[in-house]
Amino acid sequence: MSRFIVERTFPAGLAVPVSSDGAKACAGIVVNNAEHGVTWVQSYVSADKTRSFCVYDAPSPEAIRQVARRNDLPVDRITAVSDLSPYFYL
Repeated sequence: MSRFIVERTFPAGLAVPVSSDGAKACAGIVVNNAEHGVTWVQSYVSADKTRSFCVYDAPSPEAIRQVARRNDLPVDRITAVSDLSPYFYL
């Protein structure tokens, strides 16, 4: 399994309510992703909520694109990454 950063743009802003509706929306994404072997690890959202940077484990960039279409999410760029931690050297 490879790790990827997925960059997305939301011109109108990303609004995920902190409620049962938001939890349901996120859970649906997780279920859809799992059907293609894709795991959403974590996301970071810009202060203005127009950009997100999402960490995924997936078999391929195409698998991420497939689930993004199914989840109706934009994809600007997918970058394969590896983990580098400052604690590795301690």
